[in-house]
Amino acid sequence: MTFRLTICLIALSLLALSQTDLPPLPYEPDPDWPHLPEGRYLGEASAVTTDSDGNVYVFHRGQDPIMVFDQNGRFLRSWGEGVFGSAHGLRVGPEGNLWAADVGSHTVVKMDRTGRVRMVLGRRGQPGETDYQFNRPTDIAVAPNGNVYVSDGYGNSRVVKFSKDGKFLMSWGARGVGEGEFNLPHAVALDSEGRVYVADRENFRIQIFDSDGRFLKQWTHVGSPFGLEITDNGFLFMADGYNDRVLKMDLDGRIVGSIGKHGRVPGRFDVAHHLAVGPAGDLYVAEIVTWRVQRFVPQ
Repeated sequence: MTFRLTICLIALSLLALSQTDLPPLPYEPDPDWPHLPEGRYLGEASAVTTDSDGNVYVFHRGQDPIMVFDQNGRFLRSWGEGVFGSAHGLRVGPEGNLWAADVGSHTVVKMDRTGRVRMVLGRRGQPGETDYQFNRPTDIAVAPNGNVYVSDGYGNSRVVKFSKDGKFLMSWGARGVGEGEFNLPHAVALDSEGRVYVADRENFRIQIFDSDGRFLKQWTHVGSPFGLEITDNGFLFMADGYNDRVLKMDLDGRIVGSIGKHGRVPGRFDVAHHLAVGPAGDLYVAEIVTWRVQRFVPQ
């Protein structure tokens, strides 16, 4: 896609959303979250995820790239210095393990909650498009049966599926604008029926597939999907990066409401990159440009 065409698509996306009266979602920002230890700071905040206890894991491009906080923002622990090339996606799987997409080293790393490495997918420092290589992978989704889906990503334009034990099962996708093609698959999420939702970022759409990669439908009215999170009660939250907002949708694609607009004060965004919803309903949004994660509390 040319730069001129990209700018035109962004403009059309902004125009379409600006002409839509989206109700505000009932959330309030918590401007004091999190509480960083003295002398510590976040770098570019690429991703955020939560575990079943409500603890919040931040993946950022600074010292100790994984930082852990409780729901109230109290710092718990950190790790990862020298392990990752460049932070991107982070998820907690159904068994409680962490999965990190390292866009810098072309790997996906599975860890326990203390940071001990349990599995590595891809070859560190070796980009490729094979059944054992990625090229700048962006995100991960883990099914209840342990199957792993990786959006791969900046260098490639596909989704790769692995078994629970890391065996390559299949991949689908190529660069393009057709059904099942991608222009920067930036995030991936699963619903309770096993459908695979892919944030096709530079095509300004979400594509939806069955668990074996068969195209089902697409949503082209949602702006610019950067990050995706599907909640247990059947809603999809989307970080709309170019439009500096978060959207909430049902799984038929109807937009329920939005949070935010452009800005750098609490409650506004400057490139919302990824997001997570905690077990208590708190919303966490990671931002690249402003080097922060914001917490929003439901009202």
